[in-house]
Amino acid sequence: MESTLKEMRDGASVLDMDPSSTVGGGVEDVYGEDCATEDQLVTPWTVSVASGYSLLRDPRHNKGLAYTEKERDAHYLRGLLPPSVSTQQLQEKKLMQNIRQYQVPLQKYTAMMDLQERNERLFYKLLVDNVEELLPVVYTPTVGEACQKYGSIFRRPQGLYISLKEKGKVLEVLKNWPERSIQVIVVTDGERILGLGDLGCQGMGIPVGKLSLYTALGGVRPSSCLPITIDVGTNNEQLLKDEFYIGLRQRRATGQEYTELLDEFMTAVKQNYGEKVLVQFEDFANHNAFDLLAKYGTTHLVFNDDIQGTAVVVLAGVVAALKLIGGSLADHTFLFLGAGEAGTGIAELIALEMSKQTKAPLGETRKKIWLVDSKGLVVSSRKESLQQFKKPWAHEHEPIMDFLDAVKAIKPTVLIGSSGVGRTFTKEVIEAVASFNEKPLIMALSNPTSQSECTAEEAYTYTKGRAIFASGSPFDPVEYNGKVFVPGQSNNAYIFPGLGLGIVISGAIRVHDEMLLAAAEALAGQVTKENFDKGLIFPPLSNIRKISAQIAAKVAAKAYELGLATRLPRPHNLVKYAESCMYSPTYRSYR
Repeated sequence: MESTLKEMRDGASVLDMDPSSTVGGGVEDVYGEDCATEDQLVTPWTVSVASGYSLLRDPRHNKGLAYTEKERDAHYLRGLLPPSVSTQQLQEKKLMQNIRQYQVPLQKYTAMMDLQERNERLFYKLLVDNVEELLPVVYTPTVGEACQKYGSIFRRPQGLYISLKEKGKVLEVLKNWPERSIQVIVVTDGERILGLGDLGCQGMGIPVGKLSLYTALGGVRPSSCLPITIDVGTNNEQLLKDEFYIGLRQRRATGQEYTELLDEFMTAVKQNYGEKVLVQFEDFANHNAFDLLAKYGTTHLVFNDDIQGTAVVVLAGVVAALKLIGGSLADHTFLFLGAGEAGTGIAELIALEMSKQTKAPLGETRKKIWLVDSKGLVVSSRKESLQQFKKPWAHEHEPIMDFLDAVKAIKPTVLIGSSGVGRTFTKEVIEAVASFNEKPLIMALSNPTSQSECTAEEAYTYTKGRAIFASGSPFDPVEYNGKVFVPGQSNNAYIFPGLGLGIVISGAIRVHDEMLLAAAEALAGQVTKENFDKGLIFPPLSNIRKISAQIAAKVAAKAYELGLATRLPRPHNLVKYAESCMYSPTYRSYR
């Protein structure tokens, strides 16, 4: 395996592996991972062994007290460790106890980041085994606060920082990264971090967090993941005045300067890593996000999680919710508060799925979906002043400024919030939706929790327990009239890791809308009767690796069907193949 070869050349210890076991043209080691993602057999004798001290300081190979007596002798670790020999399970138990003692979420985040820098496999073991507890720590909502304070908590750089200083040298910068075999890049320019706005260079917390989920939840090898922040300055005055700010101290570059840097970056990525590297755009502002997706969607393997990932997970939630609220997709009327990347992305995917199911033209199915932005209902009389991406949603209707009035006029059966503004689904709004629906579907998707359009408690209380509710950030179960309601979390973590894995194992060269629909259908299909009985429209995150394998298989199948897959021949059982390709955080045995 190429990566293992490289690790060995770089002075890592020898791992026990079985070079004779191969799958799909690659090598499968005894832990079963990476078999689909490597094209080269290991040459077992091309090996050098690290000395003990450097081995303990290498996060990828460090096992702490879990080195056996034999390994301590073989790798010069005697005296460098206390005499006790531990297991990974015991280490996990101790660390979880320590993390649970912290009262402040940011302290938990820092503890997890420290662990990742010290012992990579143990970090992922904790995350895989305690996903529901730790997901809010390493990702939303805590990652938002981490980005806000990134300058103060910054210790050791993770990922690549490409600033305007590197213009003309981006390819050289990419070559400074030690890994050559990169499969997934998550890149941000920090302009619209969650609902927190422009955090500039400190947005790096987002790509780092996203990629740790690619590994923990989707099984993509950590060594093949690369977080990147493109720093073109910031318009955040507070950061520009902050003595601890780690980015360029200048206003944001726009126009030609910005376009040229992004173009150089996208060209360099393809040049350095080939056309099968997935580039995920993350937390770009609306005016850039849509343009970048449209510009590079036909020439590169690109995906925007804010536009497409959010859309897939929400569509999956809506499709699953039909079992509780009845009817088909086309029977429902949708009203969105928020007409940015997320809102229009979700709306478009719902319209696409509706068109696929009913064979009606896309222009017709879009008419079932209404959007409200900061200036009121998006209607045809506003078309001249609307941004390009909002125009398809400008339907015939008299203008309505107030959101509550829009709710009363449109009478939606599904209410979706993607506004980034907290508490906008007021008591009056929720009661109005409940007045013309027996079981209203309410999705308050804005992150972090403080920006959520309403709380789970408000949704259940104001609808007298009739709402089907899901949110972007986690909420605790709610008791109403003696019944416990478990709110679903419409979390992109359900989708992008499995989608990424499906793209990697099929060697896809483009992301097609049909692949996104396949991912949504796969996720909706994972919701069980037991989940529905609790009012849940998403499966529990504790099963996320199995869910990711199912999504990966459906996405890969669609890539093969569309002729976009390059990894041939197609594996017979794609679910088993996806599972066999997943990174395992279990410790390796060293010879």
